Amino acid sequence: MRKIFLSIACLVVLAACNNQQSVESTADSKETSEIAAIDTANAPAFKFEKEVYDFGKINDGEVVTYDFKFKNIGNTPLIISSATATCGCTVPQYPKEPVAPGAEGVIRVVFDSAGKPGMQNKIVSLTANTIPSLTELNILGMVEAAEKK
Repeated sequence: MRKIFLSIACLVVLAACNNQQSVESTADSKETSEIAAIDTANAPAFKFEKEVYDFGKINDGEVVTYDFKFKNIGNTPLIISSATATCGCTVPQYPKEPVAPGAEGVIRVVFDSAGKPGMQNKIVSLTANTIPSLTELNILGMVEAAEKK
């Protein structure tokens, strides 16, 4: 009798564990389907005139500024939540207000070459409500070392 009771108790515990896994699986698949259901047709989207700017050759210590012009070619407002660069010598400035569908905007990038001789390739990463959410811009060129006196 005791063996039967233990067997039944084990079955109940196993059934409960198995039921918990199926609830978690259902929740995971629901979350995945919600992500897949994002309306990509209406999502905002960047369309840049240029995504790479080559400033050519400059002398150590010169400051280069470039405006990456873009248009929101999506059907909803484009919201940029952050803009970061690979180095403190490169500072991006971006619109803090939403960019309406069809409207244009500018990402201004300022690169200070002081103490940065040699080939430079700085990446500016934009995080926005676009698909995909990460967009990268590049500013590159050669910084000529200052002549030693």
